[in-house]
Amino acid sequence: MLLFGHIGVTLGIFFVIGIFRPRLKTVIDPKYLVIGALLPDLIDKPLGMIIFASTFANGRIICHTLLFVLPLFLLGLYLYEKKKDIKVLSLASGSFFHLMEDQMWKTPKTLLWPLLGLQFPKNQVDFNGIEYLTRLFENSFTFHISRSSTPEILGMGIIVILTLHWLIKEFGQNKF
Repeated sequence: MLLFGHIGVTLGIFFVIGIFRPRLKTVIDPKYLVIGALLPDLIDKPLGMIIFASTFANGRIICHTLLFVLPLFLLGLYLYEKKKDIKVLSLASGSFFHLMEDQMWKTPKTLLWPLLGLQFPKNQVDFNGIEYLTRLFENSFTFHISRSSTPEILGMGIIVILTLHWLIKEFGQNKF
C-alpha cells in the first residue's frame, strides 16, 4: 500500500469507528494518526532500501514489527494517563493500522521480530539504493494498474469524502 492508501484507509477506519464510539475523537488526533499511518514506511523504506540496501534489500524491517508498535502504544497510554497528551497514542494507532494494511501477519518473521530470529527476510533485488530511488521516480510518472492501485484509489476516495464532510461541517450546507 502506498501514500493515499495508508492515509485514506486509516482515516476512514477511524472515522467509521468514531461514528459508533464518539469518545474516540477525544483520544485520537487525526494529524498524528496520519503521520503514524506513514511512520513505518518513512523510517523503514530509506533504511532498508537505500541506506542499508545491500544488507536488508527490504523496506519492511524494524518499524514493521510489533516490537516497534507496542512500546509506542504503551508510551502513548502512559502520556495520555499522565498528561492527557494524545499525540503518541495517535502515532501508535496509525502505525498499528499501517501494519494491518500491509498484511504483516503474512510475514510473521518480520511482524514478530526478534522472536522468530534476528534476520529480516531479504528481498531478491538486483539493484542498489540509488537504483531503487530511480525506479521509484520513474514509476511515479508511469500509469499502470497493479495490485497496489486498488487501495490507493480507495484511499483517495475516502480522503475526498472526508474532506467534503469536513468542508460541509465547517462552512455549513448553506454557505458551501
